Amino acid sequence: MSDSFDTPLPKAKPTWVIGHKNPDTDAICSAIAYADLLQKTRIPEALAACCGPPNTRTEWVLKKAGVKRPRLMSDVYPRAADICRSEVSTAKPTDTVIEAYRTMTHRNFRSLPVANEEGGLVGMLSLIDLLELLIPPTGKGELARLVTTSTENIANILEAEIVYMTDRCQEETDYLMMVAGSSEPVMQDRISKMPSDQLLIITGDRVGVQLHAVEAGVRCLVVTSGFRPSDAIVAAAKNSGTAILVTENDTASTTQMIRGARSIQGAISQEFTSFSPELTVRSIKEKINSHPHQSLFPVCEPSTGKLQGVFSRTDLVNPTRPKLVLVDHNEFSQAVNGADEAEIIEVMDHHRLSGNLVTREPIQFINKTVGSTCTIVGRSFEGQGLVPDKGIATCICAGIISDTLNLTSPTTTDEDRRILSKMSEIAEINVDQFKDEFFSAGSVLRSSDPKDAVSSDRKEFQESGYKISISQVEEIGFDCFWPSRISLQKELRNLIDDNGLDFACLMITDITQNDSLLLIEAPEVIRKRISYPKSDPNLFVLTGVVSRKKQLFPYISTLVGEVPKADGPAEG
Repeated sequence: MSDSFDTPLPKAKPTWVIGHKNPDTDAICSAIAYADLLQKTRIPEALAACCGPPNTRTEWVLKKAGVKRPRLMSDVYPRAADICRSEVSTAKPTDTVIEAYRTMTHRNFRSLPVANEEGGLVGMLSLIDLLELLIPPTGKGELARLVTTSTENIANILEAEIVYMTDRCQEETDYLMMVAGSSEPVMQDRISKMPSDQLLIITGDRVGVQLHAVEAGVRCLVVTSGFRPSDAIVAAAKNSGTAILVTENDTASTTQMIRGARSIQGAISQEFTSFSPELTVRSIKEKINSHPHQSLFPVCEPSTGKLQGVFSRTDLVNPTRPKLVLVDHNEFSQAVNGADEAEIIEVMDHHRLSGNLVTREPIQFINKTVGSTCTIVGRSFEGQGLVPDKGIATCICAGIISDTLNLTSPTTTDEDRRILSKMSEIAEINVDQFKDEFFSAGSVLRSSDPKDAVSSDRKEFQESGYKISISQVEEIGFDCFWPSRISLQKELRNLIDDNGLDFACLMITDITQNDSLLLIEAPEVIRKRISYPKSDPNLFVLTGVVSRKKQLFPYISTLVGEVPKADGPAEG
């Protein structure tokens, strides 16, 4: 779901508190502050996120506040990490068939990941392949007797008493099982014709067979039904190097269980597909169609191969949707990609209601006529009877100062003034000094290339059939604008082409004089109707205009309402 993050994830699925695309200081700071409030009250798994990198001024604020940068998210489409079960049973390559089979039946799995001691995925184990080890493909010849395992595994599966253990008992080898069901002479003859180093003799209370076996130096003797061999036989076994096990199981059960004591190595399949945690569910659905016989899919870290979890086909039917709290916006066109597929549980904003935001369930929707979303967050702390720490209070101050141009914007309310005054006391900052340092922290036009400058604080609007983009940068004077004016015009044209816009404009605001310039790339019919003083066909002087929300957008909205949109793309 993400590109990168600095904040560690909690164990529970996060609820992301996130601002709009191309976020400004208010969007990022309100997300950080509101996530902090939610953590302390009703959503402990709340985490702040942003769907665009912080600009230079916001970075300065975060450093000043001592707050970590929120997680950077390009989209919130469900991913493999969101649908996989992280607490999953696995088998080890050294496990026995019975151990793996018991795990499968207990969890009702038809397949099982096999991981090494470091957690790296070795392969997949299917129930069908496991049964092929339990049930020989033929009932004749040595294949019917062959069991690849170790004496130690046999002892563990049978829960047997180890009467005598050799130094080879941990070695895995090919055993030839032989059940003492014939007379002693016949058994003696049969034992003599087999390679003793591979023989595994299973017998009950038959002293003669036991003696023949240890004298022949068979690799292992298993005595069933709890019958303990005599001291003489044990002594003979020590001389010949024969391991002796005693089990309470009868001979028939013992034989079947020993088949299950073989290692699963021969059944581990390398023919499977695994997925990266970051792969989207959309992509996964397309890929698994080519693997119709695989029922369980591992999710592995690409760089290490470590198993992160598993999911089944049924997990793809109705995947868990990420939970979002939207701040500083209330429409999908400005929201992080994939928000329309997420579960939006709350919205906190101070803009007009617009767009096509639709939720499946009733949600908490807070929309206040104030100058900054951070003002609403500060008020919410008050409502909960909580006092934010200095870092969070600093973020709230920065959001208010940024969005109200230090309380000079026409959007400013008495509530903005009150909250800023209170939060500045908590943050222990001098507002005038903080304001000067904040706006001096970075000129977007000086520090960014023209493309980033146009995109750093940009919002799209749908109005009267037009798709419009309005970007804004705040500068101390216009000195940095003029050298980049031609490049900025070009980037506005690119913005239209890349995003299918009807027109785009950039508002350059001088925070010292409370005036703005409007650079616009639009059809001539739109430009001709702009009544502000014109510097050239694409540049207008907006004296006393500083607010995109309360001054420029309402003007643009009225203007396009008077100009019916042409069917085809208009020429500028």
